[in-house]
Amino acid sequence: MATFDVLIVGGGIIGGSIAFELARQKLRVLLLDRQQPGQEASWAAAGGLTPSPETPDSIPLLPLARASLALYSDYVAAVEEISGRTVEFRQDGALYAFFAPQAERELSTLVALHHGLGLPTEAISLDDAQSLEPALNPAAGAAALLPDEGRVDNRALTEAVLAAAASSGAEIRSGVEVTSLLLEKNRCVGVGSRGKKIVGGQVVIAAGCYSASIEPLGRYAPTRPVRGQMVALRSTKVRLGRSLRSERGYIVPRDDGRLIAGSTLENAGFEKCVTPAGLQQILGAAVELVPALAEAAVVETWSGLRPDTPDHLPILGPADLEGLLIATGHYRNGILLAPITAQLIRETVTARCTSFPADTFSPLRFREHNLRSRSLEATSKWSARGSGGN
Repeated sequence: MATFDVLIVGGGIIGGSIAFELARQKLRVLLLDRQQPGQEASWAAAGGLTPSPETPDSIPLLPLARASLALYSDYVAAVEEISGRTVEFRQDGALYAFFAPQAERELSTLVALHHGLGLPTEAISLDDAQSLEPALNPAAGAAALLPDEGRVDNRALTEAVLAAAASSGAEIRSGVEVTSLLLEKNRCVGVGSRGKKIVGGQVVIAAGCYSASIEPLGRYAPTRPVRGQMVALRSTKVRLGRSLRSERGYIVPRDDGRLIAGSTLENAGFEKCVTPAGLQQILGAAVELVPALAEAAVVETWSGLRPDTPDHLPILGPADLEGLLIATGHYRNGILLAPITAQLIRETVTARCTSFPADTFSPLRFREHNLRSRSLEATSKWSARGSGGN
């Protein structure tokens, strides 16, 4: 029976990037995917590289996001060199447009928040915004420039990362659905798939929203799917030099002229489909940003399942089972966080320590929460018996 140094479960951008990092360290790496690698959330994304927090819940993610964006240029260079493919990485900023009656107030709030977090967001005049992007709706009430944001063709990147991992020595197997971990005492020694055992020195779970279905990972990685619908447009009248964003949606340009518009956030279980309501929401936001897109051609629609967690933050690092590491739950930021995630897992595997403090994202935070919840529940039941006077 072949034994690998590291088994990686999940072949998206996260699993692929980890495989690439570890294979370059001359480790024997096996990557397993339940279907064809790279066809889940990584394929369905827009490719926007947005370190700024989109909600208050995501503020704790900012240091990790900025650290990952700082790695992106070298990460892409290595992937492109070894794979021989290009991935359209651009760090040309983004424009944020405000349309609400209180647009100026919302602009001031955003700029103040970002400056407080150390982000270089700046308010710009609408004339300057339209000079940068002539297609921008002149009815916008205010605009901000987010100069450190970037974009990448996520499908091209995921394919290139997997190719680079394979070229570096990683073995990739498709159609292997991992359903359980192999445990010996307090150590994870491999995984189980349809009655077969696959042995490895260490196991990394990077299975996205499917992570929680692997026994007994629910206590470490309580992931759930959040559906996001997307639309690709093409217009002979509109060319964008950077991403456009608003409170309602975003548009990410591709080098071939397509404009990727999104997205919805839906608790729809594991059902991937495109709905009239979802398309209406996305297209309404896109046309509000760029009115000329009302006449654009819809060239593709799709949906994907983001891996969410109870606190909307990723799950990174070792569990309390020796040999088990988690790298999942990246929610809306998998493409952005791929370089730093791969670095953290590689450092943990090879050096047992990391150069970036990632305790906030430890999988043990959920296990501790579950233990406290069970303790409180038991205490409540005991108190109820005592007060009931049976």
